[in-house]
Amino acid sequence: MKVSDMSMETKLIHSGEPSPRVMGAVSMPIFQSANFEFKGEESYHDIKYIRLNNTPNHQVLHAKLASLENAEAALVTGSGMAAITTALLTVLSSGDHLLVQKTVYGGTHSFITQDCPQLGISHDFIDPADPEDWEKKVRENTRAIYVESMSNPLLEVGNLKAVVEFAQRHGLVSMIDNTFASPVNFRPAEWGFDISLHSCTKYLNGHSDIVAGAVIGKADWVERITHKLNHLGGTLDPHACSLLHRGMKTLALRVKYQNESAMKIAQFLESHPAVEKVNYPGLESNPGYRFARELFEGYSGMLSFEVKGGVHKAETFMNATRLPIIAPSLGGVETLLTRPASTSHAGLSPEELQASGISESLIRVSVGIESTDDLIADFQQALDKL
Repeated sequence: MKVSDMSMETKLIHSGEPSPRVMGAVSMPIFQSANFEFKGEESYHDIKYIRLNNTPNHQVLHAKLASLENAEAALVTGSGMAAITTALLTVLSSGDHLLVQKTVYGGTHSFITQDCPQLGISHDFIDPADPEDWEKKVRENTRAIYVESMSNPLLEVGNLKAVVEFAQRHGLVSMIDNTFASPVNFRPAEWGFDISLHSCTKYLNGHSDIVAGAVIGKADWVERITHKLNHLGGTLDPHACSLLHRGMKTLALRVKYQNESAMKIAQFLESHPAVEKVNYPGLESNPGYRFARELFEGYSGMLSFEVKGGVHKAETFMNATRLPIIAPSLGGVETLLTRPASTSHAGLSPEELQASGISESLIRVSVGIESTDDLIADFQQALDKL
């Protein structure tokens, strides 16, 4: 059976694995060696060396990640931000202009608004659901358009199909952060995106015990980004590679359960009188539902909501819960709660938070794999305390 014909569940277990297996080992061994014997490699980038992200542990992950999104190539990095920043610095140069979704992960927002201008790179924020907005803001020096499959933390879903068409029409590089969706729910390469980015810290690893990133997409862009990363040094160490490799094996099982659980929790919250608003793309009331229904195979384990009464009530709710852990990050087996304004988006000014639609009282939920009924019961008793 060809890899392209395999289901997601089968790819997660078998794609990219060495054949024959290393010394017959069923589990991929950890190659804890900084350097490897020189074999006459002609290119600097082909020399086997940990910093060049090309040891056996890296290579297995590259092949597996590419197969999951049916893309041409992939690259692992030392963090999600290493993937994002290195990709942007590869695509953009001084004098270039970027179109970027108005609500994105806080680290991405800060890099684009604070670091890129120092490098001579300008940007405009866009509404991801409004192609007319993009047409008004595209310039002769626009080089790329950057969106998120599901925005962090508002779970907005834009017109991603139109993003690709717009990029191709204007000769732009289409870039998408696919962390919230994961390859189980959405595979950007199948829709024509050039570059897909992930914080593997989240769903791909799934166990809250490493920091890692990935770039997946067209081979020429992955190669260029690899060469840039080789100089910048955003390397993933072999032990972290091994933990990511192991965590990915259960990705489909975890995400499918989290999809179902998050949907039920979102429906519960939407019906509760103490809740002001729920952001979840699987709800028909969500503005991006029409796009999500066409694009995604599931709506993720992420949601966000606001309780009535402001930030004090939000903190009261969070502190009253018993099962979730109040902590940043997401995508693990445990349910996590956080207020993005104080964690993932703490680097944004009050004005930037307001422009992005992120309130101080917004609560982001990363639904884990606990019993859905137990989580709903816990949320119910916490809401009763408001």
